Amino acid sequence: MRNSSWALPQLQTSAGCGKDSRVLLKHRSPGHSPLPSDQLTAAMSLLLLMVSALHILILILLFVATLDKSWWTLSGKESLNLWYDCTWNTTTKTWDCSNVSENGWLKAVQVLMVLSLILCCLSFILFMFQLYTMRRGGLFYATGLCQLCTSAAVFSGALIYAIRAEEILAAKHPPGGSFGYCFALAWVAFPLALVSGIVYIHLRKRE
Repeated sequence: MRNSSWALPQLQTSAGCGKDSRVLLKHRSPGHSPLPSDQLTAAMSLLLLMVSALHILILILLFVATLDKSWWTLSGKESLNLWYDCTWNTTTKTWDCSNVSENGWLKAVQVLMVLSLILCCLSFILFMFQLYTMRRGGLFYATGLCQLCTSAAVFSGALIYAIRAEEILAAKHPPGGSFGYCFALAWVAFPLALVSGIVYIHLRKRE
């Protein structure tokens, strides 16, 4: 009987210790501790920096693809872009350029590439405007939709040129040649603009 009266308090004490231990473990569990505000701010700043850098990269790619040579290269260092046919002059060591043909498909590519460049610039301006004026918790829908339109425009322009290249060049140039680096840059800009637009649509402003 003496042993029983001694064992009961021991059991209660042990149970109390177990309860205290469970409370302590729950309090220390990392899954329930919120992310510190300074770490959240740093993460958001890094995300905004990456989004802005991606947008600037797309702008550079579209600018070079639209205005620089070349979309098509021929033998003899002849390079054709959307605006001029340029031939390398071995005597003066310069490029001699003339206007491109008046083909309707080429005009469509010109319009679409210029439109993509304008839309990309507009979406970046919208992003900066919304970043500083939009209330907390808002989504960058306008910026994202504008960037998706950029992606669609550059895709359409590059696709038309890929399908109609021989028809565009047939009026002034013999068959042969290959696509130039500007054509490749346009295709690189297309998926980047698409990803950028999707990111903008899901991006939410934080303080």
